[in-house]
Amino acid sequence: MQRVPKVGIWRRAGIWSMWAAALALLLSLALPARAEDRAVKMRVSPIYPEIAKRMKISGEVKLEVTVDADGKVKDAKAVSGNHILGEAAEDAVRKWKFESGSGDTTVTVGVTFAAAN
Repeated sequence: MQRVPKVGIWRRAGIWSMWAAALALLLSLALPARAEDRAVKMRVSPIYPEIAKRMKISGEVKLEVTVDADGKVKDAKAVSGNHILGEAAEDAVRKWKFESGSGDTTVTVGVTFAAAN
């Protein structure tokens, strides 16, 4: 029979607190930073793709936008909506200007395309 060494309650508590700290660190790295929602100071309208006009494709494109502390767009990526409209929406949002903030943040914005009848 193997003998199990006695571990004091304080040592066990220390091990569990290390596991909890490691888990908290992993979760903080996995979740995106969304400290604040930034107001848009200047919008640039998207150029409606000609193929989408001909096909009468309309709708909203949702984008995840990374904004730096000065309010400049660092990156824009379409996360939903028609892929034909997505590239035009990304190009337009990259020219937008947001309110200044404390650091880089990720905001979600929508760009709506409406086909003329």
